[in-house]
Amino acid sequence: MEKFIVLQSPAVPVNVQNIDTDQIIPARFLKATNKIGFGANLFRDWRYNENNEPKAGFPLNEAKYTGTILVAGKNFGCGSSREHAAWAITDYGFKAVVSSFFADIFKNNALNNGLLPVQVSDAFLTQIFAQIDKNPATELRIDLENQTITLSETGQSESFEISNYKKICLINGLDDIDFLLSLKGKIEEFESKG
Repeated sequence: MEKFIVLQSPAVPVNVQNIDTDQIIPARFLKATNKIGFGANLFRDWRYNENNEPKAGFPLNEAKYTGTILVAGKNFGCGSSREHAAWAITDYGFKAVVSSFFADIFKNNALNNGLLPVQVSDAFLTQIFAQIDKNPATELRIDLENQTITLSETGQSESFEISNYKKICLINGLDDIDFLLSLKGKIEEFESKG
């Protein structure tokens, strides 16, 4: 996995509450078992009409919105437990998702796939959406080491929670297996003392 320490980027706003995993990646696209190619169908039914033409007005189709941070309404990733939702978001190019609430299974799937879910207060999420609406080039700065998210233009900031284990994994670019392998020497040393 890619290391995640500090991310500063514009954000793409999808100001909708209760976005479930079937809206993130519809079930009909779950035929593959590797992580490649799901980004093309991220928010498929919201992004494209029945003729596969981009729908005007959907943020991912708007050139004014760029960046590697997805900002979404409250209760993101609810619904089924499909890991493909995290795959689709990362394959599209997002490195973090900001919301005021994440479904637990989605949150864990995201962290296991190098995607940082940043949970903020409802009030701060409203401020982020308002600032992006005012200026689509607004940047967010996510500092994983210090566990803060900041609106670069205004300096408004808030802290967020993350398990210490997942924080260590993301900062070092390790998945669960890589983390265990990084401890191989210590494990062998412990076993030799047997």
